[in-house]
Amino acid sequence: MSATQVVIEAPGAHRVEEHTPREPGPGEALVAVHAVGICGSDREVYQGNRPEGYVRYPLTPGHEWSGTVSAVGAAVPTGLVGRKVVGEGFRNCQVCDRCHAGETTLCSYGYEETGFTQPGAMATTLTLPARLLHPLPDDADLTAAALLEPAACIAAAALKGNARPGERVAVVGTGTLGMFAVQFLRAVSPGELLVVGTRGDREALSRQFGATDFRTKSQELPDDFDVVIETAGSASAARTAASLLRRGGRLVLTGIPAAGADGLDPTDLVVRQLEVHTVFGAPPDAWAHTVRVFAAGLLDPLPLITHELPLTEFPQAIELMGAGDPKVGKVLLRP
Repeated sequence: MSATQVVIEAPGAHRVEEHTPREPGPGEALVAVHAVGICGSDREVYQGNRPEGYVRYPLTPGHEWSGTVSAVGAAVPTGLVGRKVVGEGFRNCQVCDRCHAGETTLCSYGYEETGFTQPGAMATTLTLPARLLHPLPDDADLTAAALLEPAACIAAAALKGNARPGERVAVVGTGTLGMFAVQFLRAVSPGELLVVGTRGDREALSRQFGATDFRTKSQELPDDFDVVIETAGSASAARTAASLLRRGGRLVLTGIPAAGADGLDPTDLVVRQLEVHTVFGAPPDAWAHTVRVFAAGLLDPLPLITHELPLTEFPQAIELMGAGDPKVGKVLLRP
């Protein structure tokens, strides 16, 4: 099969064309892409409603991916060649105060990310800084590993929530991120693990991943949980998540509601002394945590994948993502 890539010329306009691998320069690696996931932000890029400054056209999208290193440039360990890998998306500067603190998603020198402002993985190969790579075990399933980018974002939330064994924990949201949150929380042996969502058809999968209880938002909800992770991306979900907490509980918000949405009640936050954390992307420690948990067999992305299509069917994949069909989970493209 010839080397190909998807290029979005401008909102609503794309082409599939021949791809020429870019040889890795100093500090870089060339990766043969195995699979690339599609998420809502890729749909935003295609439709043209990604916020200004967070996309640069023309663009090869693709920020959720897995692959195998086929070549490295100068000053990169040659032992990486042949390794299965996933990679961070944020192209951080490595010299600002936030980068030195390990908060690379908050880099002070502006936003650059694979698949949004830099060439992404919807291509036969991807060339990127080798420092962004996270090697996987030799026996890793690369199809499953293509979902480790969204998993890493939730790993960041799980680390901030700092759930301890025996604590009562909950997840609000039943999409891909919610199901990863269930798995990360299950791994710390909670005393109770509740999932709250709007779709009753997600109960079986939630329980498969370790939930001990499942409720829809229309049902009576408790208010005595230690840690709650919100993954749904709506203001109402954030308020529901806060309402589940005991006094002094810990809330982690990962969703980005529409601008101007009604937020949490500051009086309630203060009076109940809630500890509120937020997550934007995944810093290196969250990526490393994700790879460890995945390698230990405690994270199983495969049940979330419902469709695998060739790269040439990019528009069909975008349609699937936006159809609202409950039978459509994670969609992967295979170069």
